Amino acid sequence: MPFITANDGTQLYWREWGRGAPMVFVSALGCGSAMWDYAFAEFGERGMRCICLDRRGHGRSDQSAQGYDFDTFADDLATLIDALDLKEITLVSHSMGSGEIVRYLSRHGGARVARIVMLAPTTPMIAQTEDNPAGLPREQFEALWALWRRDYPGWVASAVAPFFVPETSPAMMQWGTTLLQASVPVALACSRALVEADFREEMRRIDVPTLIVHGDRDRSVPLETGGLPSVELIRGARLKVYPGAPHGLLYTHMDQLHADIWDFVRS
Repeated sequence: MPFITANDGTQLYWREWGRGAPMVFVSALGCGSAMWDYAFAEFGERGMRCICLDRRGHGRSDQSAQGYDFDTFADDLATLIDALDLKEITLVSHSMGSGEIVRYLSRHGGARVARIVMLAPTTPMIAQTEDNPAGLPREQFEALWALWRRDYPGWVASAVAPFFVPETSPAMMQWGTTLLQASVPVALACSRALVEADFREEMRRIDVPTLIVHGDRDRSVPLETGGLPSVELIRGARLKVYPGAPHGLLYTHMDQLHADIWDFVRS
């Protein structure tokens, strides 16, 4: 069965596609492993072994009553990597998943990791503070959480269009809403953990090749909040900025993104 047992006994679902060098994908907040379907199809055909874990409380994994913090998420990821004895991994994240990659490296080291790819990252610190003026005001998140507690489906409906581009088909947009596979309590807990996280010092210690891709039309995580400060902290990291790309650039700019990731993997 495609389940592993986390340190606290939580049953975590994982799936894979293809054979070859491992690519491990780390999903965005609220999303299950299905969000990487197009990447699985692309890189599986290119001779890669594509693997993704449903974060606890997401998809087919157990909804534990606790453990919605980045230390636990990183340890869950390590449990998967160790159980499968993966080596020379390409770690790929989207949005909140970037923090899980950073915390995995700081808690478990990079011995098993060949390179990392961060798409529209929420790192290094999404909350605005005196020493992080590029972050987003906490009041913005408080209002978001209040809306989620009152009408989460309504928020999902309003967030679909900005996640994509006007040329995106209605069917693709509708499919995008099905990727959200976490309950309201889990989404709230993950979002609070995200707002409270500060990865700046950890990112200065990353010593594996890093590619960061961010769109300049990202309304969820502005380039100035995520991609730009992240590339400044990781030594030797590369940043690719996609003109006109939103937060859902892994769908709206799919061909370009797959080509850039593949070039990075081969290099």
